[in-house]
Amino acid sequence: MRDFRSLIRAAVCVATVAAMSSSSAQVAGVKHRFVQVNGIKMHIAEQGEGPLVVLAHGFPELWYSWRHVLPALAAAGYHAVAPDMRGYGQTDAPPNIEDYTQLQFVGDMVGLVHALGYEQAVIAGHDWGAPVAYNSANLRPDMFRAVILLSVPYGVRGEGGMKPTEGMLRRAPAGQQFYQTYFQKPGVAEKEFEADPKRTLRMLLYSASGSIPKEHKWRYMFGVNEKALDGCTDPKQLPAWLKPEDLDYYAKEFTRTGFRGGLNWYRGQDIFWQETPWLIGRKLLQPTLYVAGLDDLVVEFAKPGVDNLEKSVPHLWKKVLLPGVGHWTEQEAPSEVNRQIVEFLHSIDGAKAPAK
Repeated sequence: MRDFRSLIRAAVCVATVAAMSSSSAQVAGVKHRFVQVNGIKMHIAEQGEGPLVVLAHGFPELWYSWRHVLPALAAAGYHAVAPDMRGYGQTDAPPNIEDYTQLQFVGDMVGLVHALGYEQAVIAGHDWGAPVAYNSANLRPDMFRAVILLSVPYGVRGEGGMKPTEGMLRRAPAGQQFYQTYFQKPGVAEKEFEADPKRTLRMLLYSASGSIPKEHKWRYMFGVNEKALDGCTDPKQLPAWLKPEDLDYYAKEFTRTGFRGGLNWYRGQDIFWQETPWLIGRKLLQPTLYVAGLDDLVVEFAKPGVDNLEKSVPHLWKKVLLPGVGHWTEQEAPSEVNRQIVEFLHSIDGAKAPAK
């Protein structure tokens, strides 16, 4: 068996390539370039100078989901860096499911920190980026000094558990399937989502938003004879947080790349689970901020993790649940999320938090 902790230590940058990205959305003050990390070319968006804060996005998103956070952190005295994660946007998308495990994602983050010339960073993650953030902190506690989790909580892995995909099957009611189960077979969700990427993104982003009619909300459990988008609503009007140009940018990128890279993140879960039994019982020890929306359906099905955060994360700085906010935390409530993040960063760095 390979020593995976050595693998994570070794996943360093071998070269840095400075380049402006011609297909990147224009956000004032944000610069774009590429870095070579952990065997892939990664596109990053960055702003500011100072201590490093890495921002890891989820599905189906891009660096662009942090567009409101980058300038706020730069103004607070930090170097904020939001990559297109492995398999997304302008970052390389390796072909094999084995290339999409948390060990690889953590290796990407380790390589990114080194590529940028730092020894340490604070790491923030939303959706799938949250496991990247807490696994990076657990596997490289010397490098990742604090953690910010949006939407997805940390939970201690217990003894005698079952593979993630097996757990999904056992928890699904008769005749129903969990959305992540539907994502497991390569090609199925790709075919559905790529038939009309803009419609797909419009439906997914709207249906997981907060403050929408109950009957419009995303169904994360749906019939075994249904497709994923059958559990979503195609809105007549975009939610207030999502501008037409935002949707256009997401749609342009996913039309170009397809959804395979992002969907492979769901398919690598069992591999990581099987390879890391030494994480059983591991608590998250770094100072941690957790922010989520009260209307986030991920919070609903991850409720045990949210409820037990104080036990799983001994140095939990704050647990914030925002009313009227759905799954897209930092996009739906940027002002409040930015305030919480900056106050957290200032608290761990000994600076005076800004006035409320």
